[in-house]
Amino acid sequence: MRTYAIGDIHGQLALLQQAHDRIARDRIATGDTVAPVVHVGDLVDRGPDSRGVVEYLRSGIAQGRPWVALKGNHDRMFAGYLSAIDWHDPGLRLDLSYLNPRIGGAATLASYGVRAPADRPLAPVWAEAVAAVPALHRSFLEGLPGSHHRGEVLFVHAGIRPGVGLAEQTETDLVWIRKDFLDDPRDHGALVVHGHTALDAPRHYGNRVNIDSSAGYGGPLTAIVIEGRDVWVLGDQGRTPLRP
Repeated sequence: MRTYAIGDIHGQLALLQQAHDRIARDRIATGDTVAPVVHVGDLVDRGPDSRGVVEYLRSGIAQGRPWVALKGNHDRMFAGYLSAIDWHDPGLRLDLSYLNPRIGGAATLASYGVRAPADRPLAPVWAEAVAAVPALHRSFLEGLPGSHHRGEVLFVHAGIRPGVGLAEQTETDLVWIRKDFLDDPRDHGALVVHGHTALDAPRHYGNRVNIDSSAGYGGPLTAIVIEGRDVWVLGDQGRTPLRP
């Protein structure tokens, strides 16, 4: 059973298209036309074209392409920000907000034509954002699933709460968890493929695979292919095995 996956995108449309090009070349080499491509979330924030990323994925899925887009914490923060000016994500520190420079929300708003809010009152910035973001984009972001289970692999954005069944996982854990998941060496049953915690390159830990290679911070965007529990990174020259 073959599945492709792409790491945290963070508004990098050109890198996303290049990752899909690498997947297309692997499809030609293997004769595959049906294996899904799972995007592990954080479609938006920090990069230059969050709007383009959302539209690229939304329209592709609407056209029937075998793509899955999961909800990341940044996607939830963006959708939540649009829902109410005083909305605060329960996974975010209380001293931060969606428009804090550390989050990168201003870059997302700029991609929708809303001027950077650094020296502007918050209320008109929010009102302009609500008017600028198409309803189709809002509903797409709000409806993103938190996980995708296929064969021996579980795809999530951040990770899972170890020892808790998938049906009992909270969305906040799926999009925010770090230490309790990252430090747990147990086998989780399925191989967990995730992003959220930025690295210089993808890494296989045996019980999990982190494919966030820091596209949100100027790094590359990782695309992988999984067959069973075997993982390869897709590069311009084809497959490179990724082993524990």
